Amino acid sequence: MASLETINPAPLNSPAPHAAPPRHQFVDRQSGAVVNEAFFADNIVRFLYGSARERAPWLLRLLTSARCSRWLAALNFDLPLAPRLIGNRRFLERCGVDPLECLLPPSLLNTPRAIFERQLRYWECRPMPDDPAVVVSPCDARVLIGSQNEASSVCLKGKLFAWDELVGRQQTRWHSAFSGGDAAVFRLTPDRYHWNHTPVSGVVEAICELDGSFHSSHPMALIAEATPLSKNRRTVTIIDTDVAGGTRVGLVAMVEVVALMIGDLAQRYSVERYADPRPLIPGMFVRKGAPKSVFRPGSSTTVLLFQPGRVRFDADLMTHARRTDAHTDYSLAFGRQCIEVDVRVRSPIAVRA
Repeated sequence: MASLETINPAPLNSPAPHAAPPRHQFVDRQSGAVVNEAFFADNIVRFLYGSARERAPWLLRLLTSARCSRWLAALNFDLPLAPRLIGNRRFLERCGVDPLECLLPPSLLNTPRAIFERQLRYWECRPMPDDPAVVVSPCDARVLIGSQNEASSVCLKGKLFAWDELVGRQQTRWHSAFSGGDAAVFRLTPDRYHWNHTPVSGVVEAICELDGSFHSSHPMALIAEATPLSKNRRTVTIIDTDVAGGTRVGLVAMVEVVALMIGDLAQRYSVERYADPRPLIPGMFVRKGAPKSVFRPGSSTTVLLFQPGRVRFDADLMTHARRTDAHTDYSLAFGRQCIEVDVRVRSPIAVRA
């Protein structure tokens, strides 16, 4: 169920090895190591976005429909684990789960869905900086940072998403606000903690749900399908941070994108840990680092859009994103090396410019 990873301890800017490089690598932020990623359901995704996409497009449309995606999610995530696996810490660790981080004991994590929708003692294991000018990661994920400016070194515009479609064709008031601004794309893998947290403090200006398909967030799918993230079903939240108590980085768009086998995206904002969850509404003040929503379950993506000149990404993320000792198929889409960095929810990713 989890993605399998091996570490390549190549130092920063070391030459590529003579052997053929793995198809996708990312950088572990904490250690700086290059990590080889083997994807969950890799053969299925390759079939869907390779042979099936070319020879049987109807099959791809069927399997990425809402009904089929929910059926696949139920089949894969709702069946109970075998009794010998219930409460087995070794099994949880194979899925990338640290039982000491979880609110529930291992004995209650008895289905794949319970594991993937687990709640964490995030106030203990995902510390957050006190600086009010800092923007934090909304999730445990691999992040790709860049800009929508065509002149930028990593231009995300028209590659992973069409930014105007991403926030909604009808939402023209936001198009000029975010045009040419910075962006961060967070890819959650199936084994990860599947809660999103608010990346900034501010007032909810708007929130809307946009209908769409359920394409995979696998890099192969992102490359095969032009601007796939703006085709998927998604929830767009616009946060005005230029308010009292806000992060003061302008408007921030948080776009939560569902993917293959995601049955639902539930808005569950809680001021205090996970207590008294409620949906967001315009005019509500949200506090940075608080739980906002949960993907149910599978792989998924969260995108942050910023207005031009309002934030500066952390220097280590920028350095890792330009590394030459890691290799990825993302380069096929961007025409240059474009490296993801593994980040943890509530960790700093940018600061007020």
